[in-house]
Amino acid sequence: MWCRKSSTSHHFISLVRITSKSGDGYLQLLLPAIYWLMTTQFYNHFLILTILTFMLERLLYFILKHTLCRRRPPQVIPDFKSIIEASDQFSFPSGHTMAAFTLAGLFTFYFGVIALPLYIWAIAVAISRVILGVHFPTDILAGALIGTILVYIMVAL
Repeated sequence: MWCRKSSTSHHFISLVRITSKSGDGYLQLLLPAIYWLMTTQFYNHFLILTILTFMLERLLYFILKHTLCRRRPPQVIPDFKSIIEASDQFSFPSGHTMAAFTLAGLFTFYFGVIALPLYIWAIAVAISRVILGVHFPTDILAGALIGTILVYIMVAL
């Protein structure tokens, strides 16, 4: 697999690890909390929508992971070793990607183009998961799609 056979630098892998780690959920808690501190009616609505959306996102993530039970690349590809140890057993969909795209979508809906850089971060998180060998490309594509669709549904309600 290309991500393991290429001669990548130690610095690049360190950056990829940090990017992946940034999708662990801390940012999904921190950014809405900052806006909560700037409380107005608008931000209260945003905070409530964010909490409800992430509750549903985590529920969907858990149901899909444990229903589909797709094994991770190291479990399927002979002689393949991931760079990091995955935090759970199954691969599909990518929870990091799903949460990152959910956050980017919510912020972009509420705050407009000023929040678009969050999509660059979300894409970087997604790609980092493939580079580190814990997801297949289809895992991150599904995570991005589910996170994005979920935001559209929640905003429409």
